[in-house]
Amino acid sequence: MVIERFRDNDMVPVYERLRDAGRGLPDGLEYVDSWVEPTFARCFQLMRCDDPALFQQWVLHWRGTGATIEIVPVVPAARTREVVTPFLAPAKG
Repeated sequence: MVIERFRDNDMVPVYERLRDAGRGLPDGLEYVDSWVEPTFARCFQLMRCDDPALFQQWVLHWRGTGATIEIVPVVPAARTREVVTPFLAPAKG
């Protein structure tokens, strides 16, 4: 999960870069979807890759737009359920 924060809640410079230069995704980094807060303060993007260095390449593409980028590794809930299940107490009757 990528969390972008926009300086002064101004996402216009980011959208201009997106329009003019695309997402700047290196091969192997996949954009899935994104959601923007109504205040334009943050954008939440779901992305996939096997190599964290690809995120570093992508972040460099967005320099100078006023956005700060936080990358939060997440695990799909179904996979988490598989990991947790052996640790669950037996179900009560």
